Order: sequence, then C-alpha cells, then structure tokens
Amino acid sequence: MKEFTIHNTDKSLEQSIQQKIDHLNKPKGSLGRLEELALQICLIQQTLAPSLNHPCHLLLGGDHGIEREGVSVSPREVTWQQMINFTHGGGGVNMFCRQHGFTLRIVDTGVDHDLSDVEGIIDRKIARGTRNFLHEPAMSEEEFDRAIQVGSDLVDDCIAGGCQVLCVGEMGIANTSPSSIWMSLFGNIPLDECIGAGAGLDNPGIQHKREILAQALRHYHETMEDTVENAIRYFGGLEMVTAIGAMLRGAEKGLVVLVDGFIMTACAIAAIRLYPAAQDYMIFTHCGDESGHRRMLDIVGAKPLLNLGLRLGEGTGALCAYPIIASAVHMINEMNNFDNAHITKYF
Repeated sequence: MKEFTIHNTDKSLEQSIQQKIDHLNKPKGSLGRLEELALQICLIQQTLAPSLNHPCHLLLGGDHGIEREGVSVSPREVTWQQMINFTHGGGGVNMFCRQHGFTLRIVDTGVDHDLSDVEGIIDRKIARGTRNFLHEPAMSEEEFDRAIQVGSDLVDDCIAGGCQVLCVGEMGIANTSPSSIWMSLFGNIPLDECIGAGAGLDNPGIQHKREILAQALRHYHETMEDTVENAIRYFGGLEMVTAIGAMLRGAEKGLVVLVDGFIMTACAIAAIRLYPAAQDYMIFTHCGDESGHRRMLDIVGAKPLLNLGLRLGEGTGALCAYPIIASAVHMINEMNNFDNAHITKYF
C-alpha cells in the first residue's frame, strides 16, 4: 500500500485564531458551529485568513460481488445506468455541484460495464466489480494498492487546478453491506446493529442481508488475520477504497475533506484507522437515515452539520452542507471586530 505522510494539524496558531474569532463584533461563542468550523479550517490551512478555492467533487463508481446474494433491492445495472445519467447532468450530485460551484469528476473505478467510450466519465477501472466476499476477499492486494493509488492520483489532479476543498461521493449498488461490516469491525459494534435497509429493503430483505453478512464475517475471521488493511481489502468496494486513498491524499496535502453519508463515513473511519491524524482534515457534514449512521459517527466522535434525512449517497449531503462551511470562512474573513466597529467589548 502507498505510504502517506499525515500529521495532526499544527496547533501553534490555535490561540491566535481563537482570539480573532472571539474579537469579532458578536457575543463570544454566539456563532456556535461556525466558529468551530472556522477554527478547524484555519488550522488545516495554517492561516488566520482561510479560503475555499476551486472545490472538487469526486464521484466514484464501482460494483460489488456481494450484490449477487440479494442484499440490495436495486440490481447492479443501476450503477452503470446512473453513471451515464450523471454525464447528462441529471443526478442529484450534478444539481448540487452546479449550485455550489464544485467541479464534478465522474470516475469509473470498478463498474461492471464498459464505460470507456462514455464522454464525461474518467476511466480508472481496476476491475469489473469486486469478488463476492461471502466466499473470498473482495479484491486482491494488487487491486487494493491500485485503488489507493488511483484515489491519490485523482486528488493530485484536483490540486493541480487549485483545489482546496475535496468532496467524495459514491455510486455502487450494495455498498451499504461492506460499510456495515466495517462499522462493526472498526467500531466493535455487533453486526446486527450495523445493518439497515440500504436503498429500501423490506424487513425480510433486511433479515436476509443480516444472515449473509454474518456468514461472510465468520468466514473472514476463520481465514484472515483481522487487521485494518485486511478488513478494508476483504470487504471493500473499489470505489470505496479509491475514496480512502483520496481522503488520505487530501489530508496529506492539507485539503479540507468533506465527508457525507453512511458509505463515505465508513470510508473515512477506515482512513482514520490507517492514519489517525487524517481526522483533523475532515468535516463530517450529514447524518443520514441509514440505520446506525449516528453510531458510526460516534465511533470517531464526529458532529455532523446536518440531519436532513438524506440517503441518496453520491456525496449530496456534503454538497448541501457546503454553504455552512463557506459561511464560517466568510465570518472570520469579513466580519468586523470590536475595535474597528468602535463597539465596547463587553466580555
């Protein structure tokens, strides 16, 4: 696996940043989470005057062998159909990227369909979907390494265009299944408490999903040493491991990394388990409807900005939260202070 150099953000500026925030012409702490966000972004960028230039959104597509076991209400062809739909501008992710000024990059990392000639899709296909982790690891060590590298390289492409904000979303039928298993393994939570309806399973469907995933997890423990890398490789989707590589490279390069939803939170936790300092660069933007998402966020003590009941995926929750993050930056850069406004500081 590619090695990253990720350090916790340098806290030597923290007191100066906090003093600037506290001296803005408002009651101390009265802008709540905006103040916390401003502090975090200033520490990420090591400045008292942060910026959010050229935000980029990576939309990563991949299929999952476990889909063959009926753990999702949606068939796998929906993955490639939606990927093509995104190129026409017709997805939720397209709308929100347009609204908030994100450059959208649609990337095929593991879709089980030939998309190589589709204009608007970046071809980084590692395989046509993963293997069925009910019986064997989802990907080989080589495929795992390639996915991490692809994610890192995609971020370098964004940085070359001046990107300071990275958002990652996914399109992959059945990817709540590996996310649930990662939640169980990385959070030490019973598997049954980590499994929900995904894209809309009914109660019998959820019970079937529980049985399949429990069997897969038993087989993993019987055949593999339980390490973070093994857990990621055994269960993860190619789009998910690519997302981990992107998040780690984003942290390494000092980007603000926006995390959305159940699947991307699972990827963020996997990234944090590999490199704990990466969490300093992450803003957890949304708590979705998928069962257990709040508990997953609690694993790393994350406080999501929004709870809108979204469960679309694609990174849409992070995009919806972006104006709040932008407001925090405008606050620290543009709000007047007590001295300049000739207002008596009363605390």
